[in-house]
Amino acid sequence: MQTAADYVADLAAFIAASPSSYHAAAEAARRLDEAGFARLEETDAWSAAEQRAYVVRDGAIIAWVAPEQAGPTTPFRILGAHTDSPGFKLKPKPTTGSHGWLQAGVEVYGGPLLNSWLDRELELAGRLVTADGREVLVRTGPFLRIPQLAIHLDRDANNGLTLDRQRHTQPVYGVGDRSQADLLGHLAGLAGLGGDEVVGYDILTADTAAPARFGLDDALFAAGRMDNLTSVFAGLHALLGAAHEPSADHVSVLAAFDHEELGSETRSGASGPFLDDILTRVGATLGASASQRLQAYAASWCLSADAGHSVHPNFPEKHDPANQPVAGRGPLLKINANQRYATDAHGAALWARSCAAAGVPYQEFVSNNTVPCGSTIGPLTATRLGIRTVDVGVPLLSMHSARELAHVDDLHGLAAAVGAFFAG
Repeated sequence: MQTAADYVADLAAFIAASPSSYHAAAEAARRLDEAGFARLEETDAWSAAEQRAYVVRDGAIIAWVAPEQAGPTTPFRILGAHTDSPGFKLKPKPTTGSHGWLQAGVEVYGGPLLNSWLDRELELAGRLVTADGREVLVRTGPFLRIPQLAIHLDRDANNGLTLDRQRHTQPVYGVGDRSQADLLGHLAGLAGLGGDEVVGYDILTADTAAPARFGLDDALFAAGRMDNLTSVFAGLHALLGAAHEPSADHVSVLAAFDHEELGSETRSGASGPFLDDILTRVGATLGASASQRLQAYAASWCLSADAGHSVHPNFPEKHDPANQPVAGRGPLLKINANQRYATDAHGAALWARSCAAAGVPYQEFVSNNTVPCGSTIGPLTATRLGIRTVDVGVPLLSMHSARELAHVDDLHGLAAAVGAFFAG
């Protein structure tokens, strides 16, 4: 296991390489390639010979390690996470502008803290698709900014900032005649394409500030997209470790979905068929019948890993009075009476065993009864597949901000606990 410092430095590199879900899947694939995993295509036939393999579907990736002795009823241990984060997505006819400024037409994606995106150097990142179906990833680097109105022009701004989601969130990227500008053509050029070659695109914004450690003893870590690249990376790190444990009695799986921030109801989201498709096909290579596949599911586990909330020192009343997780005291076990999280008593026991095996403390999170609880891929996975699922994650401050905050020890602790989960 890496030291906490080395782990967080590697996490920072992963986040920096992953400004969009498509880049996150590609970066995970690159690291899996380096580790000797086979990339499989869903349109091809698969064989049992591929014991370490992965599949990319749009901005999602599923990878697995099967032990040599795996058979038709071998269970799965799954780390579920998501690759997408809140922000803004480029609209059709994206070249806009007003009063001499060039702007990008964007739509709000997910539930970002809108004010946190103001006055930051942002980039556009995602995929371009040509008429023949070729997909090319692109990123601009620092390119655009959503400017806030100066205090001199809005003396009441500090008394309550209100942003219109259409009028006040359109970023600027230059000055000039809008009729002479072509934002999509600019993106195409960066990707080595002609503007007329691009017929489809999924392009999102990302904060360009580099991840950084700071604070007393450099114990704090700030970065964009920690919801939920912290979990994706912990799962990837643990799976690469599991590749060196051929004696496991289960198939270890990383399932990193896209579109969780929108509800996951897509072909690459947790509400879609992706995980079931891949587990079915892996089971088929092991000779599993439909009945044997369900036997395997009945003995399987899924850790749904998604960022959670640390108690906020300035707003403690927003948290449960008895359960107030503090950053640095371990990753979270997330519990909700209405099953917004999928944790039950057996899941709590599994997490306790995994953390004990890793030598990692953990904390329980439950919502204040007056504050609505968010949800995760956990209930979706449990509902679709009937696999026991437990919700966990790293405690954050400023979740859904353009730049979120975590503690180094919690980041490292999550990876260690996931590693123990895969080790069995």
